[in-house]
Amino acid sequence: MKIYTKTGDDGNTGLQGNFRIAKSHPRIMAYGTVDEANAAIGIVLTNVLDDDVSQLLSQIQNDLFLLGSDLSNQNLNDLKNRVSLEMIEKLEKSIDLFELELSPLTNFILPGGNLAAAQTHQVRTIVRRAETLVVKLSDKDEINSNCIKYLNRLSDLMFVLGRLINKRKGIEDILWKP
Repeated sequence: MKIYTKTGDDGNTGLQGNFRIAKSHPRIMAYGTVDEANAAIGIVLTNVLDDDVSQLLSQIQNDLFLLGSDLSNQNLNDLKNRVSLEMIEKLEKSIDLFELELSPLTNFILPGGNLAAAQTHQVRTIVRRAETLVVKLSDKDEINSNCIKYLNRLSDLMFVLGRLINKRKGIEDILWKP
């Protein structure tokens, strides 16, 4: 099987259900940014991480692949490969668990510290952009609303993970100084 098909040479791409739309369509922009976030997590995973963080990030990569599939399927009656409330709850449980290790926030935190932590903060910003694009898509087309919720929680988790990685490496939060 060849990697190139030439079917997108006219500026269109295929969706599930044999639909074709412009590559500039908000749906493509949304799940393309989800894919970007997934790739950025892959970069974070090249670092030496604690097993719990590494395993969680690997699961999130699989979740993001499913989220992209969800967005590429316009038929909401097709319940296969959809973001579920359980996936969102899993993120919330991880946030709650990791926050137990962290001191309460008293100031804004700047991204940085350990390389993996800084990369995790970068993932957070990509996820926020993906969330914005999915919201924009939802203004135009009906989507699974769990996609927005998942991305919202994921950006929160990435913030917590950035702090957690730094703390576990003995690096204090970098506080914003107005």
